[in-house]
Amino acid sequence: MLNFALGPVMSSDLVLKVGSEQTPYFRTPEFSKITLENEKLMKEMLFADEDSKVIFLTGSGTSGMEATVMNVFTENDKVLVVNGGGFGQRFVDLCKLHNIDCDDIKIDFGSCLTSQMLEEYDNKGYTAFMVNICETSSGVHYDIDLISDFCKRNNLFLVVDAVSSFLADYINMSEHGVDVVITGSQKALACPPGIAIITLSGRAVDRVNNNSCKSMYFDLKDMLLNAKRGQTPYTPAITILLQINARLNQIKNDGGVKVEIERTTNLANDFRNKIKEFPFEVRCKCLSNAVTTVHSKEILDVNLVEILKNEYDIWVSTARDDLSKDMIFRVGHMGDLSTEDNDTLIDALRDIQKRGLF
Repeated sequence: MLNFALGPVMSSDLVLKVGSEQTPYFRTPEFSKITLENEKLMKEMLFADEDSKVIFLTGSGTSGMEATVMNVFTENDKVLVVNGGGFGQRFVDLCKLHNIDCDDIKIDFGSCLTSQMLEEYDNKGYTAFMVNICETSSGVHYDIDLISDFCKRNNLFLVVDAVSSFLADYINMSEHGVDVVITGSQKALACPPGIAIITLSGRAVDRVNNNSCKSMYFDLKDMLLNAKRGQTPYTPAITILLQINARLNQIKNDGGVKVEIERTTNLANDFRNKIKEFPFEVRCKCLSNAVTTVHSKEILDVNLVEILKNEYDIWVSTARDDLSKDMIFRVGHMGDLSTEDNDTLIDALRDIQKRGLF
């Protein structure tokens, strides 16, 4: 199987080896040391300040989104959300569920965020800003510099969902003034799904400690207390935390986060150049390095996703049919992939084309 889907993604042999071993007992100094090292490495790769803290929550990326909303906001907040697709809408839904006052900047599917869009919301009494920096449903990457400038001049608490973007696109918590970054184990970290990682600035830690969370499992205050000793309140996804440790060290030993982002960027650009030979289009002008959304110039009568999977053992992600009628598929560039793997996908598409299926 060759997996170009958007998560889970292809894991390295090192990560797979760790996953094949027996799961150890975790209430030990040895496991605490690994968890504390994970925190240190995550802070390094996000360029977080020294007073930042990292929480490893057993759950999907959405669990990290919900835990963040529940712990850093109160009914006194007024939140502005970028809503350009399914995951932006998820932030809106979470705010409404937890009685957090919010407005959303509605952006057409696949369109970029502009300074003109943000200027409409200057000095309007907002206290916080939330964005899925890569809107995975469309592949759009919103301009973090633009968002950072807007939040700084309006003194907004900034929450960034970087579940798909971490290690694919540059983000610097200190430079960009980001208060919370949410990511997950199954994207560019290239581990199995099951861990949401929430990195909190010092200001975010203060919010968590001064808020009352009406949840036992999602209480970040309790998690921060346990994290001081490298532990979690409840049994975590132990093996995935060990795999995260192996993967973070692998990235560090291979040159660090900037080298990993460059590698992902090169993979994305290589694929986007090669796909040009087909009657397809890459329309978005602000794509994340994590994903390429491929559109058809005509409505196709065949399901290329199913053909690739069933006949070529290649996985790509389906389109969000409710959001874009002519998107054929989405191709991920995260995980243990190479330009040779891109060639394999392109060769399969050539063969399908020769068969007259598109």
